[in-house]
Amino acid sequence: MNFTEYKRIANALKMQPSNKYSTWDNIMQLCLNMYEDNHDYLKYCLKLSKAVKLSAQRLLLQNRDVRFEDLYWQAVKFEAPHLFDSYLLYLERKRLEQDRFYSPKRKQLNKHGLIQSLQDMEDDKLDILSISMPPGTQKTTLEKFFCSWIIGRHPDDFSLFFSHSGDITRMFYDGVMDITTNSDEYCWQEIFPDVKFHSTNAKRETINFNKYKPFSNIQCTSVGSKNAGKVRANRYLYCDDLIGGIEEALNKNILDKLWRIYGTDAKQRKMDGCKEIHIATRWSVHDVIGRLIDIYEGNDKARFIAIPDIDPVTGESNFDYKYNGFSVDFFHDQELTMDEISYKCLYKNEPIEREGLLYTDEELRRFITLPLGEPDAILGICDTKNTGTDSMFLPCLLKYGNDYYLTACICDDNSNYGIQYERTSDLIVNTKMQQCQFESNNGGDRVALDVSKLVEEKGGVCNITTKYTESNKETKIIVNADWVKKHVLFKARTEYQPKSDYGKMMGFLLSYSVRGKNPHDDVPDGLASFALFVQNLIGATVTTYSRAALGI
Repeated sequence: MNFTEYKRIANALKMQPSNKYSTWDNIMQLCLNMYEDNHDYLKYCLKLSKAVKLSAQRLLLQNRDVRFEDLYWQAVKFEAPHLFDSYLLYLERKRLEQDRFYSPKRKQLNKHGLIQSLQDMEDDKLDILSISMPPGTQKTTLEKFFCSWIIGRHPDDFSLFFSHSGDITRMFYDGVMDITTNSDEYCWQEIFPDVKFHSTNAKRETINFNKYKPFSNIQCTSVGSKNAGKVRANRYLYCDDLIGGIEEALNKNILDKLWRIYGTDAKQRKMDGCKEIHIATRWSVHDVIGRLIDIYEGNDKARFIAIPDIDPVTGESNFDYKYNGFSVDFFHDQELTMDEISYKCLYKNEPIEREGLLYTDEELRRFITLPLGEPDAILGICDTKNTGTDSMFLPCLLKYGNDYYLTACICDDNSNYGIQYERTSDLIVNTKMQQCQFESNNGGDRVALDVSKLVEEKGGVCNITTKYTESNKETKIIVNADWVKKHVLFKARTEYQPKSDYGKMMGFLLSYSVRGKNPHDDVPDGLASFALFVQNLIGATVTTYSRAALGI
């Protein structure tokens, strides 16, 4: 039959009672026959299988008729060679739910667009995909499953897995081998019945299917191996954690060397049309992914995904898997025992160029208790929120002689300005701030007026002024950093929580780099403005007159 005739029959079947098993069973059989007749009808067949799958799930819950469960799995099995999501579901059908990789994580992996992005690679919408996630969230395991799918879909092609160590390549090799050959655990052979295991070489870490090929379906190798003539890829190049750890990431020479290795070794193993998948912890802006971003940023066929530990909007864990997941409390506990920069790299996937850091932990002055006596003055300076990831920043600093103790702050990207004004006025009143300067750029003068009214209503007394900033922001930050380091004291790390406003402030301050991009520069900019504010106060000249001179 031609396509028009098949579609006419399908439409007629859809007119049958939608709650009957026979209706959806007939549509499923039509779908199978249609695809067998002509593979070019796949797109329409997938529409039919999707309708069967969704209806079978719904009717199984309503009727408890086990035939709908079988029908559901028929649809998923049909889709498995073509849709990565269905492949992952059917592949682990035999396994207990708590032992499965995918279904307990399906919600999160789809939420972050990982499954769709991998599907887009196969649908030729992407040529380069980069995925960065916190340690232990099983990004490499997802890569193993994808690799096994590619072997079944393209048994005549060959791919290469490249990593920093032989231990990682061995784990990848063992994982792919298990998925594709262990029929007790996985349904891979059911999904790809025409693809037969041919051979493996555990020493060379290669797996081959169907027939002998000079280059096996999957080959694994590591940085430093002699790869000339030994490995090749025409389908996928998988680059997984080319940096072995923090020691390598801190060494610019090693990062430059790894970039050369990627370009002259790993990438040189590609044949025309071969796609790339990069999975790594983002230690540095100069790692391979960072340099690829510089090259391919804006290219529609390149996608760079970086998922932090905690959703910055909801405050919920991005990896609260049903089994062996990671809670917000877990991430907070990890953060307590790590320096801010390492945590940002590992768990926030915000790489920092440490050599270019303007502020380091060792340079900052810290305090646990305040000096005895009343402060000379209580001052503040407010950098108002503009748009996007911009934050409102208002530190409260107590002046004791030539030192300024930063005791409290607001560092918040909340877009609800009513909440921001309330928090700002509360801080001014509660700390008994005496003088506060608001940056008047981007409507800051209006913010100052609204906050001033709230302070007065709450019984506070503070001289609130505004000042328009014209100087170059980056230059201002760098020039005034030395004054901040010498005169501002920050709380000891034990005296604040990482997720508090104070903790966020310290994270932004300690991650500002003079070499890399800085998406969060509000804190160093605000402290630079405070340095200028104080120096202008101190530098102001005061002329005194006698009562007689004034004629009083």
